[in-house]
Order: sequence, then structure tokens, then C-alpha cells
Amino acid sequence: MWWDERVSARFRRNLQPTLTYWSVFFSFGLCIAFLGPTLLDLRCQTQSSLSQITWVFFSQQFCLLLGSCLGGVFKRTLAQSLFALFASSLAISLVFAIIPLCHNVVVLAVVMAVAGLAMGCIDTISNMQLVKIYQKDSAIFLQALHFFVGFGALLSPLIADPFLSDTNCILSNSTANASSNLPHIRKSLVPHHPGNLSHYDLPMKGMVVTRVSYAFWIMALINLPVPIAVFFLLYKERMVPCFNSSSHPLLSADELAMETQPTEKDDLPTAFALHCFLPGHDDLFSCCQSKNFRGASYTYFAVHITGALVLFMTDGIVGEYSGFIYSYAVEEPLSVVHKVAGYLPSLFWGFITLGRLISIPVSYRMKPATMVFINVVGVLITFLLLLIFSYSVVFLFVGTASLGLFLSSTFPSMLAYTEDILQYKGCATTVLVTGAGIGEMVLQLLVGSVKLAGISPPSTDCRSFPTLLPG
Repeated sequence: MWWDERVSARFRRNLQPTLTYWSVFFSFGLCIAFLGPTLLDLRCQTQSSLSQITWVFFSQQFCLLLGSCLGGVFKRTLAQSLFALFASSLAISLVFAIIPLCHNVVVLAVVMAVAGLAMGCIDTISNMQLVKIYQKDSAIFLQALHFFVGFGALLSPLIADPFLSDTNCILSNSTANASSNLPHIRKSLVPHHPGNLSHYDLPMKGMVVTRVSYAFWIMALINLPVPIAVFFLLYKERMVPCFNSSSHPLLSADELAMETQPTEKDDLPTAFALHCFLPGHDDLFSCCQSKNFRGASYTYFAVHITGALVLFMTDGIVGEYSGFIYSYAVEEPLSVVHKVAGYLPSLFWGFITLGRLISIPVSYRMKPATMVFINVVGVLITFLLLLIFSYSVVFLFVGTASLGLFLSSTFPSMLAYTEDILQYKGCATTVLVTGAGIGEMVLQLLVGSVKLAGISPPSTDCRSFPTLLPG
């Protein structure tokens, strides 16, 4: 294997838990990306207006933030963590199965809120558990973890696409113009900013014709092995009631010596990483207790604040760029053809996934601090070039790919670096996950508000949609 034998031995020892956490993050990615493409069909299913249905975005993202804050509550012990992951992954499968049955927009928003809570718990717990297991070797495994969320985010729209309506899915005599531009409306829906297309009139009454239910049932089946995998991990760890007679597999003498052997990079025993409780790794509210601040240096606060701010910006950029790049491209001065502009979000997410795949081997040879520095500088340079070449359609595509590549590994690299500095005893994971969630939500709301402020009143031309004004 391309890594050293010590890391390989630790990976073999923790193979089942590691693969389980990776698969749970695949559920996270599968759930985070389906809502945008399917929102118009869900609008038809619930017979609601565009302004009403886009609140479903907000309910999911807001509860994802709550779940990220509260996820640390369930990791006080390994049993709590695994049961929370089992419940969360099972909830995502149930959400996929229940969505086709939601014919009221309020019910749909509640269901998506449950999905958001599950996703938030998955985000916090999976990151924490991998850091606990691998500690100073966690960077490579965190990169792989975030590759799986990108893979799920790519797969989800591909599953949904064959079942999306090509024409308006509520049959009415007043929808001729809307039907011809339905793909444009679909790509112009901005996540977490309700009402950005509320001026555009689509029928709310009539015969509903949509096949999107099949997409959700397929995703429910694809996700079903994930809670099963978590259940088998619970069974292996003897945490399932009435099935606790199994014993833990023992390490061979060579593996045990290799795993517990100290190295120059390790100043903590590696055996300490195996599913033990680390004080201070708690939920966001416990992290804020005054007892955790006694004797803490300014560096302790600076590391948490800096890490949270970096992820606030970078994860926020991921959310707002993917949500607004299509609208920006189709407006002057670029005026990209709608069908061509539709490839931009896919290109962005594709290079995020590619970057996370490349970062898996790179993170073993390169320090997390170096990777964070390269990522942040790369993002700044890319944005500067996008401003300089703001009239170039070609560079818009090049810059989109470059931005996705540099943003791809920022979160896992920052998490590994911060936990390394704090010796795996701080509240870094919860603080960073929460900061990233707030950034993704706030930046999209902020950019959406600026966008709406610059929109002129809609004309009768069916091409007049609110779009992000350049500059």
C-alpha cells in the first residue's frame, strides 16, 4: 500500500467503523443535493406557489445547522454515537420514501426539517469519530469521508433527472410560456432564499402529472444499506440488546505492535484513539461553558475562531456559488445560453468531487496546514481572475472548475489541522462544523438579498427572471 505499515495496520483494525462512517456521509451527500432539481415537481405535488415551496430549502438548512450544533450531545459514548448515526441514516431513507406522500407544503417542510436534523448529526458525529480513531493520521481519512459526500451529491441529481417533468407538471391553459422555459426556472431556483421567483406565475390548481416519486423511492432503496451497515457495527461492538454475546476480534501480535508503536509524529499513544471518550469534545453548548475556558490561552480561542471563520467563508462560497452561478451566467454581459449555463453547477460539483478524490493520497504526503494555505490562496486568486476576466465565458468555466478544485479539501484539511494543534481535546469539530453550516446559510441569504435588490420589475418576456447582476 502507498502509505506506511503503521497507518495500514490501524486502517485494517478499524476497517468496519471507517467504511461505515464513509457510507453514512454518502447518505449526507445523497440528501443534500436532490432538493434543487426536484423542487418544481414537488411544487406540483403539493400544489403550492414558488415562494411557498422554496421555504423547504430553508427548513432543511436551518435544521441541518441545529443538528450540527446538537450532534456532539450524542457522542459522549460510542454507543450514543452509533445509535444516533443509525437513527439518522434510517431517517434519511424514510424521508426519501415519505416525500412522495407529502401533498401539503407544510408537511413537506416538516419532513425536510427532520432530514436536516439527521444530516447535521451525521456531519458532526462522523467527523468526530474519525478524528478520535485516527488522531494525527486522520487527515487522509477525513479527505475520503468528504469525497463520499461529494459522490452522493453528484449521484442524487443523476437519479432524479430521468423523472423530472419536461413541461409544467400541473396541467392548465395558462402555462404555455412557463412550460417552454421550465428548465430555466428550475436552475434559477436559489437554495435557502425563498421568493426569488415569486413574481413568476405558475398554476397552483389543475391535474398533477409528475413521476418524481420514483426517483425518491430509488434513492430510499440506495440509501437503505447504510443504516444496515451501522446496525452491523452496533452488533460487532456488542451494543444491540439481546445480541451482545459477540466478542471483539483480537489484533495479531504484529499488528498490535505496529499500531501502538510511537513515532516521531505521534506524541500521544495511538491506542488512545480507539473509541475512547475525549473530554472537551462535546456539543456546541457544552463547549461554551465557562469551565472549559479556565486557564485557556489566547491561542486556544484564536484557533477556534480562525478555523470557524475560514470554513464560514469557504463552505458559504460553495453554497452561494453553486446556487447563483447559473443565474449570473445567463444575464448580461455574459448572456450564456440557458442550456450551456446549466452545465456550470455540475462542473463545479464535479471538480469538488474530483478534488476530494485527489486529496486522499495528497493528504498523506502533505501537511494539513500546507493544504489549507494552498486552498485559501487558490480560492482568492481564482476569484481575482474571475473579476478581471468577468466578460470571458471561457474563463467562467475555467474559474468554476478551479474554484471547485481549491474548495474541495478545505474542510477536512482545516479540521485535521485544528484538531492536531489542540491535541484532540478541544471543541474544534463542533465549532468548525457549526461555523461551516452558518456560513452556507448566511452567505446565500446575503447574496440572494443583494440579488433581489438589483432586480428590475419583470417584463412580459418569458426570459425575464431575477438573476445575479455582475459586479
